[in-house]
Amino acid sequence: MKLISWNVNGLRACMQKGFMDFFKEADADIFCIQESKLQEGQIDLDLPGYCQYWNYAEKKGYSGTAIFTRKEPLSAAYGIGMEEHDKEGRVITLEYENFYMVTCYTPNSQNELARLPYRMKWEEDFLAYLKKLDEKKPVILCGDLNVAHEEIDLKNPKTNRKNAGFSDEERAKMTELLANGFTDTFRYFYPDLEQVYSWWSYRFKAREKNAGWRIDYFITSKRLDSQLQDAKIHTSVMGSDHCPVELTLKL
Repeated sequence: MKLISWNVNGLRACMQKGFMDFFKEADADIFCIQESKLQEGQIDLDLPGYCQYWNYAEKKGYSGTAIFTRKEPLSAAYGIGMEEHDKEGRVITLEYENFYMVTCYTPNSQNELARLPYRMKWEEDFLAYLKKLDEKKPVILCGDLNVAHEEIDLKNPKTNRKNAGFSDEERAKMTELLANGFTDTFRYFYPDLEQVYSWWSYRFKAREKNAGWRIDYFITSKRLDSQLQDAKIHTSVMGSDHCPVELTLKL
């Protein structure tokens, strides 16, 4: 089973930059996107053979997620069931017979960590949500989780220590998530691989210099470890400031 996750940073813009070429080439069973920046009816996406599930932010041109899947799920849920978190279209959960598929676009803590208190509340509530799902069946979580977990996960750890995405608080929340029975699948296969990133700033020719961050993940319930087959980061795929990430597993 092949899964793809991609923060497209505006799907309409990404469509002009080769989204469909990669979508067809990837030939994924489940394809998740974050930061669609769409409202309902703003795009007519023709994906033969796929069911489409969309979660839109109330605010126009902001956030938003979608999942395109070959196999129809038993059910689909939007958000995490908490009004304070569910206005920004950040989470979709599809339930299948033997697992939950969750895509997430984690709130950014913003400049000078202006939104860090909200982010901490989000992390707490989202972890509780995942644990509840995990009690019933294994979880596959993917998306832009807006944190580089360890120093190996970004080019310039020293200068970014107190910046959004690499604050001690955000990193500690990722550590906590993994400690609660979850696996960072890329590090499962490549624990020491350096200089492989999934996001680059549009400024300072960051992508050209590979001055990036690994903030896009596939995280799975630990009990799926033996079924994981490979994890990839498609660094050469353009179209967004993020590149797609991939997980293959046997389910």
